[in-house]
Amino acid sequence: MSVRRSIIEGVGSYLPARILSNDDLSRMVDTSDEWIVERTGIRERRIAADGETTGDLATHAASMALDRAGKTAGDIDLIVLATSTPDNTFPATAAKVQAALGITRGSAFDIQAVCSGFIYGLTVADSLIKTGQSNCALVIGAETFSRILDWHDRSTCVLFGDGAGAVVIQGQESSGGNGVRGVIASRLRSDGRYYDKLHVDGGPSATMTVGHLRMEGREVFKHAVVNIASVMSELMEEAAVTSSDIDWFVPHQANRRILDGTAKRLGIKEDKVVITLERHGNTSAASIPLALAEAVGDGRIKRGDLVLMEAMGGGFTWGAVLVRW
Repeated sequence: MSVRRSIIEGVGSYLPARILSNDDLSRMVDTSDEWIVERTGIRERRIAADGETTGDLATHAASMALDRAGKTAGDIDLIVLATSTPDNTFPATAAKVQAALGITRGSAFDIQAVCSGFIYGLTVADSLIKTGQSNCALVIGAETFSRILDWHDRSTCVLFGDGAGAVVIQGQESSGGNGVRGVIASRLRSDGRYYDKLHVDGGPSATMTVGHLRMEGREVFKHAVVNIASVMSELMEEAAVTSSDIDWFVPHQANRRILDGTAKRLGIKEDKVVITLERHGNTSAASIPLALAEAVGDGRIKRGDLVLMEAMGGGFTWGAVLVRW
């Protein structure tokens, strides 16, 4: 019996031109390159230019993904844009991207799961493709977190950066099985009891302001490794694969200690982990597709590779996706 699979056909990325180094930050807040690198693994991050919006970043990344996939605007019938920093309260930033790319059919909407946004977005798009409601989709993660940071708070402003990544996924009938290309399995989780551990202290309904990002770092770290490892173990058990079967592990780029702890807990070797954190910082929903684009671009991820992706974000939300490239 045939099954419908979502095949990743192309990946794109975009990073703003401005680089903000740790040394630059040390002239803004009481910090240092050594302090930041030791605690996070981050050395620099990108910052969007004045007037450069999340929609702009997303459009650049999506355009590259379309080109790499050999697709045109006319092929796309769904856009799912994961972001916590939309251009406007409404309409969805995805609709702006749809117009900018000249796509005139199908649907476009935003999804909000903070750093887990790309995992959530890919799972939603995959589900719509499997049910036949979509045939070819753009899934985008794009953020301008620099717009919601408190630049006087060294515990948060050193962590985040701006950027966007995108994938084109195409529905295709196949025989199924782990050896066939496409999304094999996914798992999504959330626990609203930890809502205030990583949040923005503003919003249209609550304060009529944008607000700033606030985080209890130790609490986030404590839950991150356990939650992420648990959901990935469930995913691999369902798919009947082990850590030794994984060719590439592409985690959300939050903190080097979390990345190392998660990989170690699952028994994934360090040389199988794709890390861009040092140069990008935490780009929230954009971090996984940015890392994918880099690893595909430099030839590490190749056709047929088994790729495991995971993320955890505010809410708390977390999840994982297993893909045969």
